[in-house]
Amino acid sequence: MALLALTLTLLAMTAVTEGITMKRLNMAPDSFDDQYEGCGPAMRAKLPALLHTEFQKNPLFAQVWQNAEAKWQSKESPVSPLSSPAQAIAIMAYTMNDLYKEFNDQVRVAGHSPQEYRDNFHFKTLHFLLTDALVTLRATQGQQCYWVYRGVHDIKFKANVGDIVRFGQFASSSLRKNVAEVFGTTTVFKVQTCHSAYIQAFSYIPREAEVLIPPFEKFKVTEVIEDEEKVEIHLDSIGTNSAYNCEWLTGGDSLGPWGQPGAMGTNPRATRLPQPL
Repeated sequence: MALLALTLTLLAMTAVTEGITMKRLNMAPDSFDDQYEGCGPAMRAKLPALLHTEFQKNPLFAQVWQNAEAKWQSKESPVSPLSSPAQAIAIMAYTMNDLYKEFNDQVRVAGHSPQEYRDNFHFKTLHFLLTDALVTLRATQGQQCYWVYRGVHDIKFKANVGDIVRFGQFASSSLRKNVAEVFGTTTVFKVQTCHSAYIQAFSYIPREAEVLIPPFEKFKVTEVIEDEEKVEIHLDSIGTNSAYNCEWLTGGDSLGPWGQPGAMGTNPRATRLPQPL
């Protein structure tokens, strides 16, 4: 009877978790997390040529960018407070349904090595433009923190109170919990974010009241509310953490583009983030 009871219990657990992936929330050590500190103008100068190259290598990016540009122009929206049309089009492209999953899948692994980033990551321009746009918007939004929500479907994240974590991707969130839960309730994050920006004015779907969190923002887990089927995880911002800076310009060398030490003083990957236990 004891064996039968155990078997029935295991079957019940399987039924509950069927179709749900269990995933540990950590520092996303393979994320490409460049903040481009000190090299914004140099990166902007290289964008036209780099964008042309990436369109040839990444047809999905080329098509979505074209669609986003047309949509942005049709709205006749002002660029301000962003500093360029390219920043506005980048946000529009990201918030369209066709691109963000493929883009973020690659962001999460492109930081595995400098070679992985340089040879296989064909979203370099989009990564830079989104990062640059968030900096620009934050400057006009008073560098404020937001309380936001992020819903995830069919992935139940595991975390302990006190863990230090990152999303390791551009993480969409909403000021409204009911909007976040449309995207999933298997895991719901309640997040205090202080390095993100409110992007509603440039979003393809303004009603989502979206706040975009960058890959490099670092959080402390403050509360975990869990049952068999779902979990709510509370995160508080505690700064940023990047293993890369200005990688496209430095090429992974310890010297920057003008022969000066990079922002970190050494090859960024020399101090690669450890995988949390």
